[in-house]
Amino acid sequence: MKFQGDSFDYYTSQFGGEKDDIIKEIKAVDAQTVQFTLNKPQAPFLQNIAMPCFGIGSPKAIQDKKEKFKSEPVGTGAFVFKEWKRNESITLEKNPNYWKQGLPKLNKLIIRSIPDNSARLTALKNGELDLIEGVNPDDVKNIEADKNLKKLVRPPFNVGYVGFNLKHKPFDDAKVRVALSYAVNKKALVQAFYGGNADVAVNPMPKSLWGHNNDIKDYDYDLDKAKKLLAEAGYPNGLPGEYTFYAMPVPRPYMPDGKKVAEAIQQDFAKIGVKTKIVSPEWATYLDDTKKGEKDDIYMLGWNGDNGDPDNFLYALLDKTNAGGNNKSFYLSEDVHKLLAEAQSMNDQAKRIDNYMKAQVLIKADAPWVPIAHSTPILAGKATIDGYVPSPTGSESYETVVFK
Repeated sequence: MKFQGDSFDYYTSQFGGEKDDIIKEIKAVDAQTVQFTLNKPQAPFLQNIAMPCFGIGSPKAIQDKKEKFKSEPVGTGAFVFKEWKRNESITLEKNPNYWKQGLPKLNKLIIRSIPDNSARLTALKNGELDLIEGVNPDDVKNIEADKNLKKLVRPPFNVGYVGFNLKHKPFDDAKVRVALSYAVNKKALVQAFYGGNADVAVNPMPKSLWGHNNDIKDYDYDLDKAKKLLAEAGYPNGLPGEYTFYAMPVPRPYMPDGKKVAEAIQQDFAKIGVKTKIVSPEWATYLDDTKKGEKDDIYMLGWNGDNGDPDNFLYALLDKTNAGGNNKSFYLSEDVHKLLAEAQSMNDQAKRIDNYMKAQVLIKADAPWVPIAHSTPILAGKATIDGYVPSPTGSESYETVVFK
């Protein structure tokens, strides 16, 4: 059921829009069986529908609640939705009818929103919280030394990047984008802002994911090379004018401090004659602006993988069909699209890998992004917390969590 004003970019990036929807028909065969009929093959389809955001909702609740279903969800998880105080907290209570007997172990779960990493850690130390995400790299040693706290590590499965808006000149020129790629000192950024808990990124997807092209050589930090390429592109004195650089206003595991990272990159860009103005609006505006691509020339974002398939990075973020959605660079390569769409239609993983390897070569040459880092996110909790295992995808049920 679709309600007026509904927009779900992630559905479009995984399954297509109204004109090219992968799903042709869905039938309830019996009480235990659902049948999907597709318009064309899609290799990662099972991984896609298994993601939490595409979980099955209650048909009755959808009918009864209508538009309110999105703010009062009904699902099949370990906890039941109780209350949502926007920008403050979400309260969940134990699901007495959960299909796993004896779980969850907690009676209530309150997820709070505290945007600042330092404030979040202070609340943990004061006993206001039991578990936090988004630990500042500088705080890791203090957490390890505190007998009342426990450090937890989420396996790395993400990418943080700086993207160019290809709708705006001169960023529609690949040579300009490659020149700017040479001007970003990734190693220094990782060392300064990730506290050693990250690897320098070469490609748009993490090295741990099958299909990653390990043979691709990165653009080294080379200001002379950057200046030479700008001159070849027709800008011997650097780029004219000033360009808007959107810096993330909130910390994320793949980008711990967007403003400081942007300032460091801004300084290097200035060394090759590229002047930028850093803009950092509040998060909702930031996402809306980068989606429309009207105000930003350069931006930073990131992505955490959701299902263990390369399609979830490459197609979702860089295919031309997702421009204006998750493809915020408006990168419209027909050659890359052909490879990614073909890979979706294949069931042979070896053939899919070949397509993804080729696509990464093209993406590297076109440079719609400067991939910065694949981080290892650090979490912290009370020393008494047990049964919590951080997932690479960032989706946990909390069903086995207890306090010793």
